[in-house]
Amino acid sequence: MKELTADDLISIEEYDRARESFRASIIALKQRRRISVGPLITLVFENRDTLRFQIQEMIRAERIIDPVKVQEELDVYNALLPGPDEVSATLLIEITEEATVKDKLDQFMGLDHGNKVSIIADGDVIFGEFEGGRSHDTKISAVHFVRFRPTVSMKRTFTDLTRPVKIRVDHGGYQKEVSVPGTMREEWLADLKGNAELLTI
Repeated sequence: MKELTADDLISIEEYDRARESFRASIIALKQRRRISVGPLITLVFENRDTLRFQIQEMIRAERIIDPVKVQEELDVYNALLPGPDEVSATLLIEITEEATVKDKLDQFMGLDHGNKVSIIADGDVIFGEFEGGRSHDTKISAVHFVRFRPTVSMKRTFTDLTRPVKIRVDHGGYQKEVSVPGTMREEWLADLKGNAELLTI
């Protein structure tokens, strides 16, 4: 997927004027790209639009105008774009009760190591590859980044809505899976084709 550049961004002033309508478009897009696997795990599959939104929001919040610092933001978020023949997601461990955050997070220690998160397409299985640095021996982050590289046969399955596709999380006592809707499968196929069209801000 083509990396974002400074030419894909607009000024803070322009963004302020267009922000509400753009946010509405991104919310609608993320509904197609967001999926919960049980009550505590959510994946949001990223593309150029979702990441451009995050960059614009960061630039707005931090009032970043220095081109060098803008490029630093681009570098951070471009690293989250799916590569060729990949889909990639931000994985969120969603714990809302502040008093139980640490205990519940601790139950997910090791989630980002080994074959714990998978896409299953009519019998074919691929496991997510987690970005490193989000956990250590005694602590795990609530936010992770994970990539999946579907096989050729899996891509064919994605296009056939009569054939099942699921996402599974299998880690300790947390064993959940969910069917992937056709709308998300369409988004994956666009990502796998490297679709570079951006929403208008």
